[in-house]
Amino acid sequence: MTQQNTSPQDDRPKNYLGSTLLFLGIFTTATIVGTFLILGMLTTFNIRWKIGHVWCGIIGWMTKVFCGLTYEIEGLENINAQQPAILLSNHQSAWETLALRYILPPHSVVIKRELLYLPIWGWSLLTLKSIVINRKNQRASLRVLLEKGAEYLNEGLWVLIFPEGTRTAPGEIRKFSIGGAMLAAKTGFPVIPVAHNAGDFWPRYSFFKYPGVIKVKIGPPIPTEGRRATDINADAENWISQAIHSN
Repeated sequence: MTQQNTSPQDDRPKNYLGSTLLFLGIFTTATIVGTFLILGMLTTFNIRWKIGHVWCGIIGWMTKVFCGLTYEIEGLENINAQQPAILLSNHQSAWETLALRYILPPHSVVIKRELLYLPIWGWSLLTLKSIVINRKNQRASLRVLLEKGAEYLNEGLWVLIFPEGTRTAPGEIRKFSIGGAMLAAKTGFPVIPVAHNAGDFWPRYSFFKYPGVIKVKIGPPIPTEGRRATDINADAENWISQAIHSN
């Protein structure tokens, strides 16, 4: 994955119009879809998931049309929709929080509690069986992750975790938290690593989006049964790090 310059001194031409149209498109549609998801509590999870899935597809289309930004996937054959798994992905921007919901099978996402403070947008995340953690209380957060994660995996849902805990700069990897690997060791469900370079084109803390092709790499399942969480975590972190820094 070739790294682009996404520093505050980024000298690439600013896409004012496209970035503005994308922002307005996300803001408007997120409010509408969020309302539908909240009302959708009267229906089934599958219906709510389909609503969210369609919306993320629409955002992908707007990103392509307004900003000239698309993506390619390598390793999609490693996804078996009939075999739930724990997905560990690096975290560089808001792009993957939307795109992975569209690319991957139905799943629960681990999110920070602060997102629930956003009216409609945050509340709608609860309708999609998100696992809400309080980053200020790591012990309680781990307990919630292990309990709810195991529950959803046994229901047939996947679980998506960003083990770095926050968005990082392109090419940077922060130490992985152990929660996802502990969930894998406890349940025996496989871990599938995911790497991408979204931050090259949709930088963190930046209003501007740049044209290009985001590369998403999905790794082979990492076995977990009978293994220590530290070893599982190291395997996932090493695979993602190598995938990010490979051409």
